[in-house]
This record gives sequence, C-alpha cells and structure tokens, in this order.
Amino acid sequence: MEYLKAMGLGLVQGLTEFLPVSSSGHLSVFQYLMNQQSGESSNLLSVLLHMGTLIAVFVVYYKTIWEMILEAFSIIKDIFTGKFSFKNMSPIRRMFFMMVVSCVPLLLLLIPIGNGNILMDFLGGLSEDNDIIVEGCCFLLTSAVLLIGSHVAKSNKNKLDTMDTKRALGVGFAQFLAAGFPGISRSGSTISTGMMLGIEKEYMVRYSFILGIPAILAANVMEIKDAVENGSELNIGAAILGIAVAAVVGFLAIKALEWLVKKDKFKIFGYYCLVLGIVVVILGIVKTIM
Repeated sequence: MEYLKAMGLGLVQGLTEFLPVSSSGHLSVFQYLMNQQSGESSNLLSVLLHMGTLIAVFVVYYKTIWEMILEAFSIIKDIFTGKFSFKNMSPIRRMFFMMVVSCVPLLLLLIPIGNGNILMDFLGGLSEDNDIIVEGCCFLLTSAVLLIGSHVAKSNKNKLDTMDTKRALGVGFAQFLAAGFPGISRSGSTISTGMMLGIEKEYMVRYSFILGIPAILAANVMEIKDAVENGSELNIGAAILGIAVAAVVGFLAIKALEWLVKKDKFKIFGYYCLVLGIVVVILGIVKTIM
C-alpha cells in the first residue's frame, strides 16, 4: 500500500509540477482524500518527490543549465580580470543575472522573526490543516492568473525575448506567493506574470522551469534537515519509486506544456483550475459541515 501511495503521489507531482495547476495543491488534496494529509513523514515524501521533477528539468534543459554554469565561472573570471560589465551582456549571462534577481523575494521566507519564522509557520499550517477550502480558493486564484495572462499575451503584439530587472522582480514575487500557498501554481504564476509583463511565452516557459531549481533544492535541504532532527521515519524504497515516477511523468509534462504553449492552448489550464477550485471548495465545505 505504501508503494501504491508513493506511485500515486509521484504521478500527481510529475504532472502538476510543470503543468500550471499547482503540484502542492494537488498533493494536499490527494493526501487529504487518502486520509494522509498530516504527519512529518507525509510532508517529507511530498518534498522529496520534487527531486524527481528536478531531474526532469535537468534532462530537458541540460544545455541551457550547463551554459549558465559555465557563464557563472566566466563572470567570476571577468570580475577578477576587470573585464566585467553590465552592458552588452550575452543572452545567457542576462538570464543568469535575472534569475538571481527573481530569487530575491524568496529570501523573505528565510528571515527569522522572534524565536522562529512566523511567515513560514503560517504558510506551512495552510497545507497541514484539516480541510481543503484554502486549496480550493488558491486554485481559483491560479485560474484567474492563467486566464488573464493568456488574454494579455494574445493581445500583446510586441513581446520581448529577454528579461529586465523590474520584470524579473515581478516574476520573483509571483514565485514567492506560489511557494507559500498550496493551490497557487508556481509555474503558472511565473509564466503568466512574465506574459502579462510582455515577455515572449516560449522564453517564459524555459525561464520559469529553470528558475524553480534553487527553490526546489532549498525546500529539500530544509525539509530533510528538519526530518533528520525530528527523527522522521520514511520508507526509502517507496520514496525512490515515487521520485522515479515523478521524474518520468515530469519529463513528459514539460514536453506537453511546451507544445500546448506553442499552440496557444495555455488557457485550458485556467479553465481546469476554475472547475477544480469550485469542486474542492464545495467538497471542503461539505466535509466541514459533516
């Protein structure tokens, strides 16, 4: 049974991490319906499944990621040799710097307040409560963002194929909100925000997925650290199976989204989240009343 749950969670994670419908929201609802919505081992497995989708990102975008790694060393070299300049940057160097800017808002989640991090504790409690009404409302918000982004992108004829600082910060804050609320899609929010700000949609798909690497790695490191400190138990075999399923399904999901974006079908995810949000809210209310 443990392995079947891991496969199911891996399938949900792989599909929903890259399709702009919120993996955290779907996992939260999935665990709720399976009476597995709380507990440290469940939360740890959910985070570890992101490692599978992280593998998928590296496989699909390995060329761009490798170019960015080389560019990082090149930047260090230029700084020490006095050749560094913000003017006339290559496209890959600009992408590297803009992703750094987009990651800045996430630092708000790490700022300690008092004896802990009130913001992190509050946001974490939203996905660990005993109902799914919050998730449903977040699905509805994701739907609005996706539909508005699709509409603006279609009407905007002058699209940029690169990023600047202001737009990068806007995308970063979209990622910040998605990181805290189960049901708000990270990829959907960042891609839609970029399109609303005038960035070309194919560029935003690649930018969004690579941008998620630091956030996913940070979440895994923090969660594993807490799990070790708290002595959480985890079925290693089931976790590996879930990660493998998430990686394979995630790869297919990225390719599917790239195709759908090219065909201007991005808005179908907005309609999906609209229907799902309504169903989840109603289900959550009924469950609460009963």
